[in-house]
Amino acid sequence: MEILVEKNVPCTMRDGTVLYSDIYRPHLEGKFPILLTRLPYSKDLPFYSHRYLDTNRLVENGYIVIVQDVRGRFQSEGEFEPFIYEAEDGYDTVEWAASLPYSSGKVGMFGLSYYGFTQLLAAAERPPSLRAIFPAQTLSDQRKGNFYYDGAYGLGLSETWVLESIAPDLVKRKYTDSETYNSVMGKWAKSVDRIEEWYRHAPIKCWPPLKELGVAEYFFEQMERELNDESWDKSSIANQYDQMNVPAYHLGGWYDSLLGSTIDNYTEMKAKADGRNVREQQKLMIGPWAHGDFGSLIGDRKFGLHASEDWIDFKESLTDLHVRWFDYWLKGENTHIREESPVKLFVMGINQWRDEQEWPLARTNYTRYYLHSQGQANSRSGDGKLSEMTPGQEPADQFAYNPEEPVPSNGGGTLYDGVNTTGPRDQRTIEDRDDMLVYTTAPLKEPVEVTGPIKFHLWASTDAKDTDFTAKLVDVTPDGTAYNLTDGIVRARYRNGYEPEPELKGEIVEYEIDLWATSNVFLTDHQIRVEISSSNFPRFAANLNTGETMFDSSESKIAHQTIYHSEKYPSHILLPLIPTDQ
Repeated sequence: MEILVEKNVPCTMRDGTVLYSDIYRPHLEGKFPILLTRLPYSKDLPFYSHRYLDTNRLVENGYIVIVQDVRGRFQSEGEFEPFIYEAEDGYDTVEWAASLPYSSGKVGMFGLSYYGFTQLLAAAERPPSLRAIFPAQTLSDQRKGNFYYDGAYGLGLSETWVLESIAPDLVKRKYTDSETYNSVMGKWAKSVDRIEEWYRHAPIKCWPPLKELGVAEYFFEQMERELNDESWDKSSIANQYDQMNVPAYHLGGWYDSLLGSTIDNYTEMKAKADGRNVREQQKLMIGPWAHGDFGSLIGDRKFGLHASEDWIDFKESLTDLHVRWFDYWLKGENTHIREESPVKLFVMGINQWRDEQEWPLARTNYTRYYLHSQGQANSRSGDGKLSEMTPGQEPADQFAYNPEEPVPSNGGGTLYDGVNTTGPRDQRTIEDRDDMLVYTTAPLKEPVEVTGPIKFHLWASTDAKDTDFTAKLVDVTPDGTAYNLTDGIVRARYRNGYEPEPELKGEIVEYEIDLWATSNVFLTDHQIRVEISSSNFPRFAANLNTGETMFDSSESKIAHQTIYHSEKYPSHILLPLIPTDQ
């Protein structure tokens, strides 16, 4: 099929701002449904605008594909401020697309990350022509897993995103003289090359790589806001799920930096949506993937070709899945996709896809695995144990957390610049640190499946005014290799939500650390392990332990942490166990 391409087609927003799109359509007579994506990374770059989908095949299957630069980015007019204008601009763009002379009047949206969120923000505005969406690995609120995670600042993601992805186009817009532009971009390139050093720079409020470029002032303004500031709600859908009555196929990854919000979007839209049986029109797929990476090799593990975007479960590609989804909702074709199970999960360990009827799984047996030691759980060579046995009168474990020497991030749901930063990685090197507490079960006599949401309940005290605590779930193989599955962090100041708590005064506090979710079978002779510490850097900004943050200060102090595991303070991880005979 011949594909017609129209470049830089204008679309005028309600305030007069003009956004520009590239349109790909069949060279055929007739009207066709629209598949729209709106992104800040340039519609002219296939790596971003097409990414994990073959958009040529979408057109060959009878769709018009529209890729739009969002407000203030690349070809489009206006000022860019992340997420703020995407709801209304999304509505206006959907209705404009539906009115095009070759449009059938039905519009679907697709895309991941930022351009997964542009779908949801548009859906909250209820444009009449929007009939279905396919948001992949996206967020719900900037304070959940994006720029913050339970009060801890997502430093690596935030600084990488603004410097590498956002700044260059802003520089081009600001410095129109070629000599000045080339000079400024030379500074930018040097900063990107040294970004691992710049992660450590504090205070962030004068972060040189961005300050010397003179762009993206929103980055600094945003950091000055308290988490309970109402302005965050302007770019959130957390309180708008009841407004979203559109069918949605939610796509996530166990090692995605936005897994938590992807799951929230599915469960909340399913629970709160009204009209048109929307509760039955929500689907969720979670693979063993990292952010934007839908391959079969993630981190240090290979999950098999059936885990790949090109051949999911040996049945179809992600492009095929999108076509079937939109064929049903935009063309009225019976692709049987609505009759399929609402949830499809990749179970790691056994490396198998499985269809489920709900999330969390109804047959889940939530089981507490308690921490045990004689006070020497420091490092994997310590005496830390993990079991279902309730602890008695055991001595507490202690470690010193030094913000100047934080525990380095080692894989996981990360999204920052560096070599091999994402996915499952062998944790043994960092487990040898004295500031890492390690608790491990005995070798398993039979397989244990853990599938579902995971919480860690930790009783701890500190001599700091404010501090962080981290938890990580690990699968230890018989040869000792320790693969991380999922992890979390909590900042003491925000342990109960977005309202800041008073400074700590040495009291024993119960913390709930949200590890989001995983699906993994711990095989026979494997061991279940939990790591506890106070840092995960640069994924999260180091807590300075002074009551100040890296945004305002560079002064830090060492915090002396005490972790309790006793009858009175039964620190434990709550694992969602699934019967393995199912």
